[in-house]
Amino acid sequence: MALRFRLCVFLLLPFGPLDAQGRPSTDIWLVPLEGRGVPRAGRAENLTARLGYDNQPAFTADGQAVLYTAIADDGPSDIWRLDLVTRERVNLTRTVVESEYSATPMPDGLHYSTIRVEADSTQRLWRFALRGDEPPALLFEAIQPVGYHVWASDALVGLYVLGAPLGAPGGAPATLQLADVRTGTATVMARDIGRALQKIPGRDAISFVQQGPDGPWITALDLRTGGTARIARAPAQADYHVWTPDGVLLTGSGSRVLAWVDGRWDVVADLAADGVRDISRLALSPTGDRLALVAEDRANR
Repeated sequence: MALRFRLCVFLLLPFGPLDAQGRPSTDIWLVPLEGRGVPRAGRAENLTARLGYDNQPAFTADGQAVLYTAIADDGPSDIWRLDLVTRERVNLTRTVVESEYSATPMPDGLHYSTIRVEADSTQRLWRFALRGDEPPALLFEAIQPVGYHVWASDALVGLYVLGAPLGAPGGAPATLQLADVRTGTATVMARDIGRALQKIPGRDAISFVQQGPDGPWITALDLRTGGTARIARAPAQADYHVWTPDGVLLTGSGSRVLAWVDGRWDVVADLAADGVRDISRLALSPTGDRLALVAEDRANR
């Protein structure tokens, strides 16, 4: 059990300050956004505010709740649901041996998909019901180890498939694979990519971070043609990005939220005064009125 846990931390968790058990200690924050086009940001609110791992937020389709990954004590990671109206928290998975990460609402509105680290350390994509006692289902039996994912359509999902462990000499790079739930098969679309995968609004395309000799570039993958096109060079310390419903590209770097405007990165907000620093994961509500972000745990500074 201890060996399996160390493995999934090495592969899945972002770098950052550690709690008493040696895990990254992170909080999830909520930032209100206003306006069309480039949004205006309000004050950041810490939703989790505890010492420990709270990460990988995703809004439900109605925007009323956030699904996220949490680790309590020495147990495996679970998927939790936080109601943004009542602030009630519910543990959705409650697994004893397996760990679940990166919960993502599925297009059918009834399920969410998650990366499950199974008892033998295999990392694959599973489906869970948002409501009720429906048993979980494995979506792709042969595709592993999966680290991150995004739904491109009802049937297609973009997968970040891990390569060799970080720093392994001559190892295979991580790949972007486009998988079809109808056939259970996948096609490699890009290699040596970052962890961020997002659906681009208004286009039959997803975005990812392409690593290269001139640095990381946020890149679009056209799902019809398979072609790729550069969008913007990723700023320093910006591993993740999201798109507003109006098609504005946002990212986070340090304590700042940035927007790609007219070929450059403009500062939407600097949240340092609210206690935010080292922004990593980002998630945007379906209507674009709220941004969830992951930042370093204040209690561990």
